Amino acid sequence: MKIKLKKGDIVQVITGNDKGATGRILEVYPDKMRVLVEGVNVRKKHERPNQQNQKGGIVSKEMPVHYSNVMLLDADKNPTRVGIRYDESDPKRRIRYAKTNDKEL
Repeated sequence: MKIKLKKGDIVQVITGNDKGATGRILEVYPDKMRVLVEGVNVRKKHERPNQQNQKGGIVSKEMPVHYSNVMLLDADKNPTRVGIRYDESDPKRRIRYAKTNDKEL
């Protein structure tokens, strides 16, 4: 199955501890069916000292969430499902659109 969400999309969390939170997708992991959303599912991680973090210690970090727990926001800032249609002039070009208002994303 293919994930219809892309890096840079604005999504809203629909279930879980961060329900209602919105954020931008930073990364998509299609093999694990997960997405990394900015400011969502923040956890504390113990890190060893390394080149980037000289001291180490406890660091707050965003963790991936399952793609089914987020919904894409349309132009009107409403959560929507994503549909796919093909361009009439170029049938190989896929166009994502919002099912709520039928506008392109």
